This record gives sequence, structure tokens and C-alpha cells, in this order.
Amino acid sequence: MKKLISYLFLFSVLASCTKEVKIDIPGYKAELVVDGNIETDGHPVILLSQSASVYSESYVETYIESFVADAEVKIVVDGDTTLLEYRLLSEFPVSTQIRFAEMLRVEYDEIQQLPIRIYSSSTLKGEVGKNYELIILYKGKTYTASTSILQPTSLNSIQWVLEEGSDEYGLLKAKLTDQEGQFDAYKYDSRRINTQANGEPLDFTFRAGNGGGRFFRDRYFDGLTVDLTFRNPQKKKDSTINDDFKRYFRRGDSVIVKLSKLDKNTYDFYRLKREQLESNGNPFATPVNAKTNIKGGALGVWAGFSPAYHVVYCME
Repeated sequence: MKKLISYLFLFSVLASCTKEVKIDIPGYKAELVVDGNIETDGHPVILLSQSASVYSESYVETYIESFVADAEVKIVVDGDTTLLEYRLLSEFPVSTQIRFAEMLRVEYDEIQQLPIRIYSSSTLKGEVGKNYELIILYKGKTYTASTSILQPTSLNSIQWVLEEGSDEYGLLKAKLTDQEGQFDAYKYDSRRINTQANGEPLDFTFRAGNGGGRFFRDRYFDGLTVDLTFRNPQKKKDSTINDDFKRYFRRGDSVIVKLSKLDKNTYDFYRLKREQLESNGNPFATPVNAKTNIKGGALGVWAGFSPAYHVVYCME
């Protein structure tokens, strides 16, 4: 707080010693933002909004008011068209609600408290090998995107390995054989399924920690077998866990590891999005514009994921 006050004081002094310059800020034009995905055996989940102006007096209020309710959203697969429904999140299956919480990287109980409406379908589910074309009609414009659910790649093996110097905490060690001669990208998530004292699972949603470890590609191991290390990404506050092992899995944990395949356009979007977040506020960073696979002038992504699941019991 003292630094902030000092900065404001210095700014006011400098401002009093300079000539006032008026700058005309060009008019702001909102753009449609798409955040949607579909995965194997999952219903499509799509949130539409309009980009908010950074010059808005109330950014939070502007963001809440930016959700788009009057679009027509369709998905075409194998020549069949499904018109998506726009309803409260709570009116869709629990699996869809959990997936949406995972999209926003928040807890399931937190998302239930928000009156959010999304576009989805209770009948359409993702299938491996299918291509999904997204069509959005909004204010006289048409936006399109296409994504595929690829053949999943399973881990060769995975096990819990005790950390040196500990008899209670360890990391997950895995082996993965990549397919040779093609672009392959992956996403890692995990969820602990052992229960708490109240009978509920430790984690309702799959999550992954921040940083590049969540999304990775085979640039340096095309066609090779590689060793992978997975940390515990969950952010549950547990005073019984040693502070030195906050990102470790504990003896007795039962963990589902979810390794998903994704296409190049989807990977490029999330890679550049991560770089943009990591460079935010760095005056020496090269500006990064996140790619989009949405055609027609919208921002965002329409992503397809094909997960392979592995259950790990943390015990010797």
C-alpha cells in the first residue's frame, strides 16, 4: 500500500509539471467470443459472450452482461444437424455441469451458485473418429469452426513413486509411446476419487496445475517412448499435508489420470493463450495474440478432446 501511495504521489507531481495532452480513444467494437468443447462420451459445452471494453467503468458488470443469449447454435456431424439448447447450467446433466466447471477451472460447488446459461444438447455426444462442425448465427453473421475427436493414446504404464526422504508423499511416473510421423498433442488432468469423512470424493472435477505441463506435444519425442511426471494439481486446503509436499499425491490416494488427445488448431490456441497469460504485465515480453479456429471474425476456440483414463492407487 505504501508503494502504491508513493507511486500515485510521484505521478501527480509529474502530471503537474507537464502540458495536458488530450488523446482521442478510438471507438470500441465488441467481438463474439466462443468457448466450447466436446469430448468422447460427453455433451457439447459452449459459452458465448461479447468481448468487454477495457475502458468500461465497471468491468465485472460489463462481463456479466456480455453473455450472448440470442444466437442460434448448431453442430453438424455426419450430415446430421443438432440445434443446441440455451438453458441454465443446472438444467443440463450433472456431467455437463462438471465439464463446464472444468472449463472455467473452478470447483463444482462454486459453479452451481452462478446463474449461468450455456448452449448444449442432452442428446448429442462426442465419438472417436468424428468431425464436429460448429455453426453460430448471431446478429446477421455466420461463424463456423470445425474440430475432431481423435483416436486416443493410452499411457504404457503409470505408478505412484515415493519422493526421496518421504514415506507418505510421491509423484506419478508414467511412460508414453508417441506415434511416429504425425503431429500429436496431449492434455493432462487428474482427479482424486478417494472419499472424505462426509463420504464425498476429494475432487469432483478433473484439474491440472498452471504452466506448460497441462498441454504438451511431441516436438522432441515424435515416435519415441518418453518418461512423464505428473504432479497433484488440486488446490484443496488441507492443514494435514506437509507444506513441502503440496503438489504431491499422498499415500492412500486413488487417482484417475485423464490423458486427452487434441488436434493442432486446438493445441495452438491453448499454447498461445498460456504464453499470453504468462507474459501479462511483462514489459519486455513479445506481444502474443491467441489463435482462434473460429471463422467469420469471432474469437475463442471450438475444441475436441479424446481422453484415455488410468486409475492409480497410491500405495507400494
